[in-house]
Amino acid sequence: MTLAVLYKLLAIMATVAMGWLAARLGWLGRIAAKGGTGTRGSAGTGGNDPARVLSNVAFTLFVPALLFRTMVRQDLSAMPWPTLAAYFVPAVLCALGFYAWQRRAGLQPAAAPATRSVAAVYGNAVQLGIPMAAALFGESGLALHLALVSLHGVLLLTMLTVLVEADIARGTEQASHRDTLRITVRNTLIHPVVLPVIMGLAWNLTGIGLHPVIDQTLLGLGSAGVPVCLVLIGVSLATHGAREGLAIALRLSAFKLLLMPAVVLLVAHLGFGLAGMPLAVLVMMAALPVGSNAIIFAQRYGTQEGVATLAILASTVCFMATAALWLALLGAMGAMG
Repeated sequence: MTLAVLYKLLAIMATVAMGWLAARLGWLGRIAAKGGTGTRGSAGTGGNDPARVLSNVAFTLFVPALLFRTMVRQDLSAMPWPTLAAYFVPAVLCALGFYAWQRRAGLQPAAAPATRSVAAVYGNAVQLGIPMAAALFGESGLALHLALVSLHGVLLLTMLTVLVEADIARGTEQASHRDTLRITVRNTLIHPVVLPVIMGLAWNLTGIGLHPVIDQTLLGLGSAGVPVCLVLIGVSLATHGAREGLAIALRLSAFKLLLMPAVVLLVAHLGFGLAGMPLAVLVMMAALPVGSNAIIFAQRYGTQEGVATLAILASTVCFMATAALWLALLGAMGAMG
């Protein structure tokens, strides 16, 4: 692991610690009592709960701004689609497989299986992934990593949003199949993740582009999401404690750090014939620790907050060891140049 990546890891943990300290000292207001439950888009345990306030702002303002700007600025014709498919095919399979496992286990409430699935497959591709790719693979590797980042949230979060909204709609009392479909489609289309993606893609296809003032506004809002989400992790840790959901958080971390990159390695190498630097970029993208979107997704649906918080922390700490493992394996395969 390079010194730059180590510094980034330490900076992430320091920001989380500052969020925890701010919550414990009451700088952000009242911390809601443990065990409180919330509903989608609500204040949950109360409008003064700092975790819910931060989550709502991030999910309804910062994340949509980031997704919309990403889709508008994306040069779709220049994307390395075969290489991207080598990553997202196994990533989607991992997400669907984990989701099916959680559904089969009867996990409740209805939003819990998809919410856990976000933690199992969605990595910290920006804060940690970008400096890692730049340090390990140079300019060409960073370019490929950024192409992956541009579709990372768009594909995985959109897919998991559809699944969670379908589960919630099915859980509605006496809902018919037609009602379930109608509710799922409506709630998915107006969702803070899906709607800006659709609008951004539509704007992209017009070829108009963004006015500099609008672009800078969206850039500022999107950039704010990263530190806010890290602070939210610390606040959530102060709210839920360090023991709630620890066992499942460790299993989620193992899935994200070990199983998912193994699946990507096998599918990309054997199924798509990738080798060398492109293969290494894809595997290390899959090997990244759980991203902060897991906590705002959990806060959005009022479930698995403690699990998501601990999964982010545990996987980030363990990444120091697992990254070295994957880099050694890739080096033995001749993929590290």
